[in-house]
Amino acid sequence: MDKTKSPQGLTRRQLLSTATAAGASFVVGAGFIAAPNAAWAMETSTLKPETFATLVQMARDIYPHDKVGDEYYVMAVKGYDTADAADGAEAGIAALDAAAQGKGFGSYLGTGWERDRVDILRGMEDSAFFQQVRGGLVTGLYNQKAVWPIFGYEGSSFEFGGYIDRGFNDINWL
Repeated sequence: MDKTKSPQGLTRRQLLSTATAAGASFVVGAGFIAAPNAAWAMETSTLKPETFATLVQMARDIYPHDKVGDEYYVMAVKGYDTADAADGAEAGIAALDAAAQGKGFGSYLGTGWERDRVDILRGMEDSAFFQQVRGGLVTGLYNQKAVWPIFGYEGSSFEFGGYIDRGFNDINWL
């Protein structure tokens, strides 16, 4: 028997290329999830890895920024992997998956097109879960100093005397 083949007949390379082509995050082991492009990996302690991956996709769909990597969205939703927040997140993702199934998709994470996922989110935007995630992302995502340069934000100017002397009156565009 070929040691590089699994009992199902797929080599490790075939499995990884299939997962990467599908664009899906995949579970490597109990409580560990990795992105197909190896940009991020996360060990979960309370949430199911599939739930955490769905939260990351949900965060990207709520606040989509092509120039912001998944690792920043991971940090933004990391707070849901606690004992206090896990039950609400699991229930919210279950409702999200049920909404996806109601529209003919297997799950929210398995919904391939962004516009389809956004339609699912629009149907849930009045729910407490959606509002909690959306509100938490405002600070969870945009308060990360590492993303500020991506948006052109230089950070606080208070310690430099404010913005008045740091470009506030530049009107060279007239």
